[in-house]
Amino acid sequence: MYNGGKIIAGLIIFFGLVTFPFYSNFGKTANKVTPKLDTPVINQLEKKECVKPKEYMRTEHMKVLDEWRDEVVREGKRDKMIVGGIEIEKSLQNGCLKCHSNVKTFCDVCHTSSGVKPYCWDCHFIKEEGLL
Repeated sequence: MYNGGKIIAGLIIFFGLVTFPFYSNFGKTANKVTPKLDTPVINQLEKKECVKPKEYMRTEHMKVLDEWRDEVVREGKRDKMIVGGIEIEKSLQNGCLKCHSNVKTFCDVCHTSSGVKPYCWDCHFIKEEGLL
């Protein structure tokens, strides 16, 4: 093994380059993104609450939307809910966006931060922006 020193040095450099992303971020936390809840409807509410607790909605809102879709489209259950004195439809556009009308500062902030590209806007559109 005449080139042992070069091989060991090469392995150390290779190992350092491969593990750099891990140890360069060690101990750091990800930037916590906080969506803006500053909308006219939410500002008028005395008790600011959603259809489910905030912690649940932050991580599982797509499950709620999928359940609503199945109930409304497939089972014909169009029951409305009363939340904080407001009647909420089981609908992204007529329910969620009634309170969370600031899509760019509410939805898009978290989705962009986490690298998620939801397919909601393939069918639904934002009235103010005329997106379809």
